[in-house]
Amino acid sequence: MAAVFESRLSRLISSMRESGVVGALVSPGTNLFYLTGLSPSATLERLFALLVSSNGEVSLLAPKLYENELKGTWIKDVRIWSDSEDPYEILKGMIEKHFGRSGGIAVDDCMQAVHLLRIYGFLRNYDLRPLGGLISGLRILKDEGELELMREAARIADETMERIISEDLRGKREKEVARMIENTIVDLGADKFSFDAIVASGPNGANPHHTPGERRISEGDVLILDFGARYRGYCSDITRTFSIGKPHERAIEVYEVVKEAQEMAVQAVREGVVAREVDAVARGVIASKGYGERFTHRTGHGLGLDIHEDPYIAPNSETELRNGMVFTIEPGVYLGGEFGVRIEDDVALIGGRGERLTRTTRELLTL
Repeated sequence: MAAVFESRLSRLISSMRESGVVGALVSPGTNLFYLTGLSPSATLERLFALLVSSNGEVSLLAPKLYENELKGTWIKDVRIWSDSEDPYEILKGMIEKHFGRSGGIAVDDCMQAVHLLRIYGFLRNYDLRPLGGLISGLRILKDEGELELMREAARIADETMERIISEDLRGKREKEVARMIENTIVDLGADKFSFDAIVASGPNGANPHHTPGERRISEGDVLILDFGARYRGYCSDITRTFSIGKPHERAIEVYEVVKEAQEMAVQAVREGVVAREVDAVARGVIASKGYGERFTHRTGHGLGLDIHEDPYIAPNSETELRNGMVFTIEPGVYLGGEFGVRIEDDVALIGGRGERLTRTTRELLTL
């Protein structure tokens, strides 16, 4: 695996040189995991940082708490600090040694303010830039190894959906079903769920990011289930809408509109197409049926180590879609006080066309 991380770091260093950046500071999170395979937990107030210089040097500064875990790591230059030391003074010295005393430094977008504020004083001589702009260009294209992990995350999401809808959900509280979903995801082999499950019944479905509450699922409800699995770091994200009992005519009408919009948008996914054009396809179908103002969010978002990352399938997105990109396609219609409908799949651009990774039926099922 060291070769994979060394290749990723090499590509980052090339981007840094092209951008005139002398160094990068990477904090615990998905960027650090992508570049090193390290995923330290509960660092919080303790400074933990990867330093990458444009001349190819890679160094790690870590609290003594992680000393045993870091033994044998493929990173050769590891500086462990103890609670009796000032890690910020150590970091200052490492920055001056590896980055020089001026120039551009890319700082991880996820660096905690408690650390950034402590080091800002001695970073004033540098031109600070967000790391996200450099590293997103690397992470946006998934290699075959990453795609396989995402396929497994999608499979777990599909199987979770099948298990949950095989239960009788009538009378269960939304938050009870959310716990069922999250427990099932882990039972099926995921690291954990990729975000807190959304269970939105009846009028709650008109809120796209509804937090599951005490409402009990009842006969006649339109029910939205939205969740995902995280497998070996990589996320899936699926949404399906169901009818509890026989669906009423308006629910059927809206469902068919959203289903058509989603299908047309997936079919529009091609290498070289601009992301906003895919968004426009979904938005155009929904608007043509009179529900344009009820589609209140973007058509999709990128997916990978983060549940939301580049590329975004949005009205203002100029990103040109390329093989290796993975994103959601999830149009929806939301009728305040009544119900909502959303259908979401994870789509990978492979061989010039969109391939659904999530495959649960998109027909309107009656539970």
